[in-house]
Amino acid sequence: MESTEQQVSTPGFTLVITDKAAQEVHKFMSAEEVPGETAGLRVSVLPGGCSGFKYSLNVEEHSLEDDTVLEINGTRVFVDGFSMQYLNGVTIDYVTSMQGSGFTFTNPNATGGCGCGSSFTA
Repeated sequence: MESTEQQVSTPGFTLVITDKAAQEVHKFMSAEEVPGETAGLRVSVLPGGCSGFKYSLNVEEHSLEDDTVLEINGTRVFVDGFSMQYLNGVTIDYVTSMQGSGFTFTNPNATGGCGCGSSFTA
């Protein structure tokens, strides 16, 4: 089987979104009825969570002035400057299991985490 992910790099920054994750994002964007020519997925890192930082995914109608805008698997992705330092090299996937389904993050920069899978230490 061919690769199931698409990676986009800007100088000094790499983000991977698997095909399955991109498909789910497209479903959410269609359901939200956001303008396709400007809307995108905001991928960010916020202070909090049980390990110090937590991931956040939101569909937004347009990017902000200081965002880096990437095109991955046909999806516009918005990343703010604070989050970029923690998201470099991260892989975002969408998994379905007996326990449920949802987005997962594999972060090679994380020095720790917890069982929830959405919180990490850097």
